[in-house]
Amino acid sequence: MEKHTSLWDYFKAIIIAIIIALIFRTFVVEAFKIPSGSMEPALIPGDHILVNKFTYGIRFPFINYYIPVSRPKTGQVIVFKFPYASKYNLHRGMDFIKRVVGIPGDKIQIVDNVVYINNRVYKCKYAVWKSKKILPAYDSPRDNYGPVTVPKNKLFVMGDNRDNSFDSRYWGFVPYKDVVGRAFMIYFSWNPANHFDIYFRRFFKKIRSCRFKNEVG
Repeated sequence: MEKHTSLWDYFKAIIIAIIIALIFRTFVVEAFKIPSGSMEPALIPGDHILVNKFTYGIRFPFINYYIPVSRPKTGQVIVFKFPYASKYNLHRGMDFIKRVVGIPGDKIQIVDNVVYINNRVYKCKYAVWKSKKILPAYDSPRDNYGPVTVPKNKLFVMGDNRDNSFDSRYWGFVPYKDVVGRAFMIYFSWNPANHFDIYFRRFFKKIRSCRFKNEVG
């Protein structure tokens, strides 16, 4: 009888631990990995990151209900469900990671690789344009774009690797409802081509914001 009780208690402890872990993953923190170079140099392929899912609100799965807590700010790195997956024949519910460049009401314009928010230069030390060739607006939105005004309850986002990022310049805005959370830390990193090549120096590295300081251009 004592053995039966002990096994039952052990089983209950495992079930409770699993439930707690699922609740934590659903509402508080979730782990993601970086598959591409669109956020280089801040984030590189092989980085495994933690995302705070509570910082912006509480999302209830299955019933599609959301309680907002705060709003993403310019310069923060966010994970979101790509809202135009069906249009581009991508997996529905695919997660994207980008940096917020515009919030509702902001006027966004890019002129020869210079980003303007409300006619003021937005400088982000983590964002890079490496290409020496500047593409005209009629050829590509990469280096010259807008102006556009960010609609209510939506965000304009860009990858830090400005030459190679599939972002709002190409497909538009991210609705608040699709935001999963804020990326805040790299907890593990390795070379995707060689898993024995571990980037220890990137462990527990903070993912930093790039605030808009209203610099006059």
